[in-house]
Amino acid sequence: MADERLLIGFDSDDDACVYLVSDQTAIVQTVDFFPPVVDDPYDYGRIAAANALSDVYAMGAVPKTALNLLCFPSCLDLALVRRILEGGADKCLEAGVSVAGGHSIEDDEPKFGLSVMGICHPDRIRRNDTPQSGHVLVLTKPLGTGALSTAAKQQLLEADSEKLMIETMAELNKYAFENSLTFEVSASTDITGFGLLGHAREMAGRKQEITLEVDSSRIPLLPQALEMARMGILPGGTYRNRDHVGDQVTFADSVPLALADLMFDPQTSGGLLLAMREDQVSAYLEQMKASGHQAFVIGRVLAWEGLAIRVI
Repeated sequence: MADERLLIGFDSDDDACVYLVSDQTAIVQTVDFFPPVVDDPYDYGRIAAANALSDVYAMGAVPKTALNLLCFPSCLDLALVRRILEGGADKCLEAGVSVAGGHSIEDDEPKFGLSVMGICHPDRIRRNDTPQSGHVLVLTKPLGTGALSTAAKQQLLEADSEKLMIETMAELNKYAFENSLTFEVSASTDITGFGLLGHAREMAGRKQEITLEVDSSRIPLLPQALEMARMGILPGGTYRNRDHVGDQVTFADSVPLALADLMFDPQTSGGLLLAMREDQVSAYLEQMKASGHQAFVIGRVLAWEGLAIRVI
């Protein structure tokens, strides 16, 4: 028998599960961990923690506690393990999250992440598949981390580009979320492994009620991302993402292939994708700027046009 208090579970494409505790409180629970995406263990810990916390912000909740998930080979220097945990702990401290323990196992490849619990009023839960026609699409981080991390492994990145990539991945979505609280957001998700268009496909939903129009000329990109994409320096997940959602996306002839590829590029700890009221977007962008952060209008929500996403 289904638990009626489980408001959101595995039967949807939402970013986390939601359990109703009382009329005033719902618990949001998520978990995420992955192998290193950068060389520095401290940066890796920061990025993995920011990525795991992101799902809670995407659901409209405030993260409260976290448990470490750590895999590492017995030959790995424990000083490096300590730095990974320190990176994660510092990012949780920035988020106001208590690290309450965790679990570690021996594994051939290091992996790190968090299981995170957050809380939210049941009426303020944000889903990823409920955008309203007429709303505007806002993205809160530039794209390109998949291409750039692939390039970094081949030592093709300039030092400034690599540093910005790392700081972008380590940035919490806490600020994008908190700045949005006074505005009407009809749908919310975070951009991670499925890439922008993979997660946009989830936002469009399965009911064939709306079409998302994405303006390729307004897509924010990290430095050197387009250059790497033109060279074919892309992770394999780019092509898997295209295969997965390609039949529900159309591109205008004017969209360059490299730019289209970056819209499928799997992101690590990407930004939030929000559907917001058009008359509130300017105020949100100004509020983000005033707080030292960025947000970009990249499209709009339309009535159903026969497919999920149209890229112009």
